[in-house]
Amino acid sequence: MKNTPYFERTPFFFDQSHFRARLADGAPIPIFKDALHAAKVNFDRRFREGEDIRTLVYEQAHFVDFILHYAWHQFNWQGGVCLVAVGGYGRGELHPASDVDLLLLHEEQARDPNLDAIEGFFTFLWDIGLEIGHSVRTLEQCVEIAAQDITVATNIMESRTLSGDAGLREALMARTGPDKIWAPDAFFKAKFQEQQERHAKYDNSSNNLEPNVKNAPGGLRDIQMIGWVAKRFFNVRTIRQLEGRGFFTEEEFAILLTGEEFLWRVRYGLHMLAKRGEERLLFDHQRELATLFGYQDTAERLAIEQFMHRYYRIVQALQELNDVLLQFLSEAILQSGQQQNVEPINARFQLRNGFIEAAYTKVFEEDPSALLEIFVLMGRDKRILGVRASTIRLIRECRHLVDEAFRADPDNAALFMELMRSPYSLVRQLKRMKRYGILGRYLPEFDKITGQMQHDLFHIYTVDEHTLLVMKNMRRFRLPQAQEKFPVAHHIMKRLAKPELLYIAGLYHDIAKGRGGDHSMLGKVDAEAFCERHGLSGRETRLVSWLVEMHLLMSAVSQKQDISDPDVIHKFALLVGDQLRLDYLYLLTVADINGTNPDLWNTWRASLMRQLYLETKRALRRGLENPIDRQEMIVETQQAAIRKLEDKNFSEPQVRALWGDMGEDYFLRETHLDIAWHTEAIACHSSDEPLVLIRQSRFNGMEGATQIFVRTKDRDNVFAAAANALSGLHLDIQDARIYSSTDGYTIDTFFVLDENGEPTHHDRFDTIRRALHDELALVDEYPDIIQRRTPRVLKHFAMPSRTMISNDLLAGTTVLEVISPDRPGLLAAIGRVFLDYGIQLQNAKIATLGERVEDIFFITDRDGQPLSDPALCEALQTGICKALDDIVGQQS
Repeated sequence: MKNTPYFERTPFFFDQSHFRARLADGAPIPIFKDALHAAKVNFDRRFREGEDIRTLVYEQAHFVDFILHYAWHQFNWQGGVCLVAVGGYGRGELHPASDVDLLLLHEEQARDPNLDAIEGFFTFLWDIGLEIGHSVRTLEQCVEIAAQDITVATNIMESRTLSGDAGLREALMARTGPDKIWAPDAFFKAKFQEQQERHAKYDNSSNNLEPNVKNAPGGLRDIQMIGWVAKRFFNVRTIRQLEGRGFFTEEEFAILLTGEEFLWRVRYGLHMLAKRGEERLLFDHQRELATLFGYQDTAERLAIEQFMHRYYRIVQALQELNDVLLQFLSEAILQSGQQQNVEPINARFQLRNGFIEAAYTKVFEEDPSALLEIFVLMGRDKRILGVRASTIRLIRECRHLVDEAFRADPDNAALFMELMRSPYSLVRQLKRMKRYGILGRYLPEFDKITGQMQHDLFHIYTVDEHTLLVMKNMRRFRLPQAQEKFPVAHHIMKRLAKPELLYIAGLYHDIAKGRGGDHSMLGKVDAEAFCERHGLSGRETRLVSWLVEMHLLMSAVSQKQDISDPDVIHKFALLVGDQLRLDYLYLLTVADINGTNPDLWNTWRASLMRQLYLETKRALRRGLENPIDRQEMIVETQQAAIRKLEDKNFSEPQVRALWGDMGEDYFLRETHLDIAWHTEAIACHSSDEPLVLIRQSRFNGMEGATQIFVRTKDRDNVFAAAANALSGLHLDIQDARIYSSTDGYTIDTFFVLDENGEPTHHDRFDTIRRALHDELALVDEYPDIIQRRTPRVLKHFAMPSRTMISNDLLAGTTVLEVISPDRPGLLAAIGRVFLDYGIQLQNAKIATLGERVEDIFFITDRDGQPLSDPALCEALQTGICKALDDIVGQQS
């Protein structure tokens, strides 16, 4: 210890003399551990007190330098070896749980005298609890690997010497500089490709509800990307050395620094709260960080929403900056010395090497309409690769010109409508307009939803991101590859006369989110104003505003109502009115569902939407004055089933005897093919055991779900038992149909999907049958509801279960709607409550929307009558809410 030199620039909060004295007297490992723990406590306290984040990040790296200095001198080194900090730690930056990236550089020798010291040194670092990432290489190995691996070359570029022979690292830097390996052009191409691949992993979006602070677009890695390429090209060590060299403006440099500081603070807090190197801004931590950063709930917006709104705004600004600076570097590095191919477009713009640029610097000041025209030109000509950096800067400098007078100018309205009719890359241009600050200024109502999160169990994107994704889905419907996944949408889109009306409806369908009130009605008003300002006809305006007002209608009817009932179809057809509106509404609905949460669109929901569309189309063709007669439909279904069974040697009297008194609903809701399938199986089933049939359900030849038919003696616990069995097999019930017959049997039909949202494979059919038989055998002495853990995401939403109850006098049932976070065993829990209160389940519509369920149950009392006792209704609703909310408490 006495030969160990003092560490220069001791961290101000740490007593080096005391540390050295302890090392001289005791075992080193607990002393180092104590020092690391004391530093952590110090840094965390100062972070919570609001100390400057740059001070903390740099000081934390500096303190680890101190620890490594003394750890290094615990061992005997023979020379020819150097400890190097690389990566973020090499830049002198360190967050609480970031890896301490180290390179041990040594000379190549036949028998390295430092071998034991190297092994002992890294073991010591692990023993004291330091999170390290390390490599041990010779100079030659480093050069060879760096020449092949861009990541290694980048790490070396930002390295610094910690201990040992500094000449080794200097030699390494000389042999890995841009004049030796990874010249600026090759380096730029490799890093740009790396960024594109990284962005693709996050769907090229920074606006997911649980974004990755480090790696998502606009995150810290994008800031580092700018620094890496710029430092390689300008041959400097820090980004600050680029001031005054024409690389960025003062405003851009301020955006870079303030954005980095904010994201550093978020990342530091994430690491501290998670106690690990967590880079995802999970719901677990968003609320805690919002409180830590001083946000408070208001009547208009939750603290978490205010915090995340700021996060999204800052990340968007960083995305824009990344766009500008990388385009600048691309021009400076890749196009340097190239022949400049300049092609005039018009008096205001020209094409230079594939990128559009302003023909002169005053173009936007002299003609502000050019701020829209440039995007129109890109949407018109697919040869245009992007916007030159100098022109992006001009756009940003002049975007203040998009004011009330600009918006009121008919010429600008005409330009925006021309953009909405773009043959190419409409959504890409809208995203560019958003990034460059034009879209939110031209449409102030869109600016209000930019960066607005939707803290629920349904949406996974911010409102603006969701809106543009809906429009992207609409554009995708035109492509040949959409024919397989979206056959109906593809067919409609190909013959749609004015797709721009659909795009406007998509742009405005959620425009009023977050204002309070009914966003559909408020959005309708905004859509009408847009259409009138942009010269649409009265008929076109009425169509767009109707679509915005009704954009939730088709989804709600398909998922919550019995679309096999002709009365439901007729009422929906009356609301739609004509085929044109039906076509537009179908496209908007499918695009909306797929732009809300990728898990929402599955084969079953697709089959429901197809069925509703085609049945409504038939009703419109038949004429709204000629609705289908229910009794006529029942007779037709029965006759078709009888004909099918006659082919299998069943007579009509035999068939009708097997049906008994099944009730009208059975023949309305089931197809004649399913009825024939059920009837034949019932006739051949002589056992008292439950009859269980399973097959894949198809609608118009397309997969929908796995269909499970259960016929058993009518007992109270059947629904709860079947739901339990299916839940235990991780099968999600999409729809449930319950029928009772006068001969003492109950028939339940379930449509289920597996955990991937697909019909389950036929290999599992026997397992499903056995599970149902086993569970149904226990109905008379039914066990407690099965327990499985609640998904993590559900625990972070303050969404207690809600119920609504009403009587349907025409159907003779009580309608109970349950809205709740989805959770394992939910249907089984509801079934148990029905048993407790003597409720008979007549029918059910199951709708799982992301992590939320909106289920509707059609129920009666024991005598088959609607519930008439207000006290019973209140007790039933309270019992269901308590049972469902208790599940989360038990499973947490």
